[in-house]
Order: sequence, then C-alpha cells, then structure tokens
Amino acid sequence: MTQERLLIIEDEPSVAKQLKWSLGKEFDISVAQDPQRARELLASGLFPVATLDLGLPPVPDTPQEGLKLLEEMPNLAPHTKVIVITGNTETDVAMQAIARSAVDFCTKPIDIEVLQIVLRRTFRIQALETANRQLKEQADQSTSLCGMIGVSEAMRTLFATIRKVSAYDFPALITGESGTGKEMVAHALHTLSPRSKGPLVIINCAAIPENLLESELFGHEKGAFTGAVARKIGKFEQAHNGTVFLDEIGELPLAMQVKLLRCLQEGTIERVGGDKTIILSVRIVAATNSDLKRSVARGAFREDLYFRLNVVPISLIPLRDRPEDIMVLANHFLQKEAKALRLPRTSFAADAVAALSAYHWPGNVRELQNRIRRALSQAGGQTITAFHLDFEVPATTEGAGEKLLTLQQARDRAERHCIQQALWLANNNISQAAKLLEISRPTLHDLLKKHEIKI
Repeated sequence: MTQERLLIIEDEPSVAKQLKWSLGKEFDISVAQDPQRARELLASGLFPVATLDLGLPPVPDTPQEGLKLLEEMPNLAPHTKVIVITGNTETDVAMQAIARSAVDFCTKPIDIEVLQIVLRRTFRIQALETANRQLKEQADQSTSLCGMIGVSEAMRTLFATIRKVSAYDFPALITGESGTGKEMVAHALHTLSPRSKGPLVIINCAAIPENLLESELFGHEKGAFTGAVARKIGKFEQAHNGTVFLDEIGELPLAMQVKLLRCLQEGTIERVGGDKTIILSVRIVAATNSDLKRSVARGAFREDLYFRLNVVPISLIPLRDRPEDIMVLANHFLQKEAKALRLPRTSFAADAVAALSAYHWPGNVRELQNRIRRALSQAGGQTITAFHLDFEVPATTEGAGEKLLTLQQARDRAERHCIQQALWLANNNISQAAKLLEISRPTLHDLLKKHEIKI
C-alpha cells in the first residue's frame, strides 16, 4: 500500500530526525529545514499534509517566519493541511496559527502518539475534501463547457463529443436551428484543440456579396481587378495554423463550393490574380441551419463537398426538446445580465417560471437570452414576472368604439408584426429573418421599406 506523503518543516536536525524515525513506517516523509526549501516542496503539490515548527531561520526564536509561511499557504499550496508544532506556553501563538489556516497544533515536547492521531485525522479530512473537489469538477465538466451550459442528457452528450473530437483535425459540420449555439460549439472545438494558440477566423457565408466571396476567403493580388490597389490576405490565409469557421455554409454559391472543395482536398489556395500556390494548415468547421442533404438532392449543394465537410457531424438539439435546460439557462442569463447592468440580484416569480417552461422557444437559446434582457429592462431589477417576459402580443383594443380595420389594414398590421418578430428572433440578421419568414432576402428588404421598419 502506498504511503501518504508528509512534509516536516523543522529547522532543528535532531527533532526532524526523531520525527522521521518515529513516523517513517506510516508516512513517506520529506524534510525542509528552512522557509525557502519549504516553499519549494509545498509548491510542488505533492504533500497533502505538513507539520510546521513556527520558529524558522533567519529568526528561529520567534514565530515570525512560520506565521508568514502560513499566510502564504492559500496561494502556495491551497489544498495542503498544516499542523503547527508550538511551545507548551505559546497558546496565543497557536491560536494565531489556526487563524491563518493551520488545521491543528501539537505542543512540545512532542507526544508521538498524539501527533499520529492528529495526522491520521488530518489525512482523512484532506482525502474527503479532495474527493469532494473531484466530484464537483466532474459535475462542472459535465454541465458546462466553454461558456455553454446544460444539464440535459443531450448537452452532456454534446460536451463529451466536443471534448473527444476537438483533438483531431477532421472537418466538422455543425447542424441545428437558429439560436442553438453553433458558433459557441465552433469556439469550443477550437479552444480545446491543439490549434488553440492559432487564430479562429469566422466567416459568415451569407453576409459576403457573391462577387467578393473569393477575394474575402482566399485574398487577391494587387491589380487583380478594378479597385485591387494592394495585395489582400484572405480569411483562410489569416487562419493558418488555426481554425476556419464557415457559418451558414448552405448559402455558399456553387462556384465557391468548387474552390472550397479544392482547398479541403489539397490543403492549398491561390489568391485571386495570383499564380502562386499557398500551402495552408487549417481545420475547417462549418455550420448550417438548413437541410444540406435536401440541398444536395436539388443540386444547390455539391455532394462531394457535403461528404468532405461532414466527417465529424455535430447536431444541436432545439431548446424545446431539452426542457430541463430552460430554467438552468434562464437563471444563468438572469444573473449574468443583472450583473452586467449592475442591478441587484433578482429572481423569477412562479408565473415567470411556468411561462418560461411552457413556451415553445422557436428562437432557441438566443431568444431566451434576449427575452431575459427585455424582462430586466422592464422590471428594473425587481422580481421577473410573466408580464415582464411578454410572451403574448396584446390585442389592439384602444377602445370599444375604435374604427373597424379593413382586411388590407389587418393584413398589413399582421405582416408588420411578423417581420418585427422574425427580426428580433434573428437578432436583426436579414438572412436568418428571411428564412424564418420563408421568403427571399430581396422580398424582405422590400417589406422593410413598405412598412418603414429600420434595423
């Protein structure tokens, strides 16, 4: 059976020798005879328990150095338990030591049997604390990861998958509805990977005009086209030795899909207008909220590119399908946003908890966070109620004698409300809002002008 490690901090060689001889059969003992050596051994983290004679050089006749060492223990060796060895008449000094984090004390002359009892008890306490700490760390790891939080089985599985696949350079394809946290997963894959010291470059494929995509992704040489007054380093080149995150990959035009496929196959790019082949080392992580298999079937997405990207598939579950996470996330956002706004600590009323739990959450985690923000602005730091969350849009009843709307006016009002709700759910992202409304981006722009909606 392996012996427990014990550090004896004692400047008198005869006392140290006696303790080592008396306790050596039960413990694996190391001795430090001065404060500097004691600090080195304590900082190693190898010793669960240490005994400390407070009288240490350069002033062994006072407890000054020993008490100073005790004060450093929370930073030096926070998990080491210290038993102080003190004189018979130095009870006040022993109390000072206890106040500075010592767990117990023994008086001189040392009674070895008493010391053995104290040591065994201290080792048991330390072992229990270590076990509790490990259990807490395991629990924290299973319910949160790189800013993502969840207690559901789906999220535990997701965290385990991310930890497992982040170590490899294989391309990953993240799928899930809008607002489920695809970008956070991409951040986690990069942060936990061997490439974490390299850059993470995020590219929204739907936000870059088609005629600028190749230049944005792969760069261009001076004079490659009108307006190219200097060489430009593209996003892929910027991500060398790091990770490229291609968000909304389903929006990538077919012509660019061919060039991306070549980059994936050969690990090289060429700048627009250049003839030099540039070798890159990047990991590709892509994300989409569309059905790429359906896009492949209708010819809008290349099948060979789909299989290249989908080496590591990661599917995110909608918030409505993991209801046990709703209140965990809601409370997290509530305290986080309240702290950012310097509001007093607040909580949810019973009707708010019921409303949050019953809601369908079409906008997923992003919608939940935005609703918490809105509720805080309405409540002003008080308890959040269902009213503050504003799930139901109030009907227009400004008075019983209000003029009846025409059918066209009613349609316009409903249309305007749907557009505003979609923009809110999509965080003012035009592409996402258009998808929620199942219309094209040009149509949505026309509707924004029609209803004079500004974003």
